[in-house]
Amino acid sequence: MAALKPILLVEDNPNDIELTLAALESSQLANEIVICRDGAEALDFIYRRGAHERRSHQDPAVVLLDLKLPKVDGLEVLAKVKGDPQTRGIPVVMLTSSREETDVVRSYNLGVNAFVVKPVAFDEFFAAIREIGVFWALLNEPPPHRGGWPSNA
Repeated sequence: MAALKPILLVEDNPNDIELTLAALESSQLANEIVICRDGAEALDFIYRRGAHERRSHQDPAVVLLDLKLPKVDGLEVLAKVKGDPQTRGIPVVMLTSSREETDVVRSYNLGVNAFVVKPVAFDEFFAAIREIGVFWALLNEPPPHRGGWPSNA
């Protein structure tokens, strides 16, 4: 049996990190949760560079990506991941407080798998994160290998 893929949480707000971790833990997922606090660190993790160069070759089960991030913003991270044949198969969920239509449209144009507006109420936020974690870590069937679908499909 293959090892469980990690869940990559890319978030700079300490309160949102704490709530997201609590929600994921409450859903009893066994996946490791990796936290990156800016877009540059997230790209380093995905591409196994810098502090993450020795991590396993296994891609994340899902990237939970905030839109507004220091160093490299969420849309730039999304564009890089979805624009690269080697990483475009990694599911990315934009998890943000932004309700701006332009952010939603740009995210989908860049290939985001889902765009979720963070609920303001604690219990709604908690429930949303639990459902996202269970779906992407347990229920979703990812492509059979890195880089998306085989070229002859």
